Amino acid sequence: MTKSKLFLSLLAAGSLIGSANAQSLKDAQVAINAEQYDKAKGMLQNLVQKKASDGKNYFYLGQIYLINEKVDSAAIIFNQGLTNAPKEKLNNVGLGVVDLQKNNVSAAEQKFSAAVTGLGKKDYLPLYYIGRGYIDAPKPDYAKAVDYLTQAKASNPKDANIAVALGDAYLGLKDNSQAYISYRDALNIDPNLVKAKVQQALITRRAFAFDEALEQYNNIVAEYPSYGPVFREIAETQLQVARRLPNNNEEDEKAYEAQVAKAVDSYKKYLEVTGDMSPEAQVRYADFLVFGQKYDELKTVAQKLENVPGIDAKVYRYLGLIAVNQDKDHAKGVQYFDKLFAEADAERLIAIDYLFSGLANIETGNVDKGVANLTKALEKDSLMMPEIGSAGMMAYGQGKYDVAAAIFNIPAQQKGTDFYYEANYFLGDANFRSGAAKKEKGEDATKELNAALQALSILTSSNDQKVMDEYLVKALYLTAFANVNLDTVDPEQPELVKGLYVPAFDQLIKILNDKNAGGYVYTEDDISKLTDAYNQVGYYYILKEDYPKATEYFKNTLKVNPADETAQQMIEALQG
Repeated sequence: MTKSKLFLSLLAAGSLIGSANAQSLKDAQVAINAEQYDKAKGMLQNLVQKKASDGKNYFYLGQIYLINEKVDSAAIIFNQGLTNAPKEKLNNVGLGVVDLQKNNVSAAEQKFSAAVTGLGKKDYLPLYYIGRGYIDAPKPDYAKAVDYLTQAKASNPKDANIAVALGDAYLGLKDNSQAYISYRDALNIDPNLVKAKVQQALITRRAFAFDEALEQYNNIVAEYPSYGPVFREIAETQLQVARRLPNNNEEDEKAYEAQVAKAVDSYKKYLEVTGDMSPEAQVRYADFLVFGQKYDELKTVAQKLENVPGIDAKVYRYLGLIAVNQDKDHAKGVQYFDKLFAEADAERLIAIDYLFSGLANIETGNVDKGVANLTKALEKDSLMMPEIGSAGMMAYGQGKYDVAAAIFNIPAQQKGTDFYYEANYFLGDANFRSGAAKKEKGEDATKELNAALQALSILTSSNDQKVMDEYLVKALYLTAFANVNLDTVDPEQPELVKGLYVPAFDQLIKILNDKNAGGYVYTEDDISKLTDAYNQVGYYYILKEDYPKATEYFKNTLKVNPADETAQQMIEALQG
């Protein structure tokens, strides 16, 4: 072989080796589908540098930034794609998805319209990714997703990913039957499309058949052990199981912790199989730990992330949660959440940010700011209601009645919810106690007592059977005593008494006596309330110099509570 031929053969060999090692867009797509996002990011950054005129490379790189919640960075990449490849419509789609992520639907629709104008018959990817964008948006529009995906399917019925996306859209519409058909269609096109198998199991999980879903996931693991996303699905299912466990005692708490530990192990397996240990992957892991309330593990992850240059502002969420829930350092919690609010875009803030910021501010004495944040938490997620109620009960139990009232006022405004009447009762109770304490110190308590009456009137005017059974007597009792405090009950100035409290006491007496006439046996609490009611009204009639009426009430006291000394003494004085 001549030297020139040898050189040419080596050059050819080198060329072949180079081709074999080159990373293509298809390789990057495979990595994305396997949720190997850091690996895909590296490939796409390399492709963007080497093939700057290929607009698709920018689009898929932008997808990675969207997955990592770096929306502004994604927009920069999509715009670079438009600059370098203005004819590639996908980057317009990407910018529209950015608008959806920012809840700017009208701007998104304009970009989508531009992206689909003049599409060829077989040019279906813009339609597919628009549909995908509507599914993955913070406020999904599954009907629009179905519309675009159906058009994409008409252009290319052989792409199994379209069928999977249609299944996801139908799942969002709660049409499980059509979702299953779509996933089945995907598998008919590509029997080895693992994502379709995983999504079929998700239908089962959404039906709360967790054991069956886990069995399906484990079957997938046995067949495709290197497919990482299934381990994430297992982890999320196990976490859902944990969150539905009872929480009544120490044994329940241990069962919850054991189940969460299983979920965490599965998530670690997901990270191991995907091989993605990037800061972005750790941020997603931290998100998982937040919802599992696994604060010890979260602390380990967050402290590693805290000093990573350019790390997601969500790290302050993690550090704030640790400060409040694990370290009980509420001042530090306030600082971390304030940093989160300052550095994160408003649309990325979630209900628990406002919840725990609110709780931390209340604990450090900034009640107004705390209550405002608790209100925002409830606006974002109605599931925050029990947490807010618990915070109110904690303040109530500590005797911080003004704080408790401020907190209870939040759920007390949510008419039609399960907590509406209970919250109004405790709002009334807390305001009454706060007002009574002020009056005892000689301060004006009119505001608190009137606030108590307003909340209690929600109960005393209700025809709801549960309210009548559980709260009416208690509400009337507090209503009466709030009015006692607003009235002038003074033996030195009997002419000033208005009897504001008499109607509530009389109604309480009638309700309990009617129940007793029907065979109901008074409880000790009933006897105590009746004793107070009869004695307070009896004393009112003394002030009004209606002594026969007064005597009647005090005698009724002795019928239910023969040992009551106040009634005995009053009758003796009236008869003497």
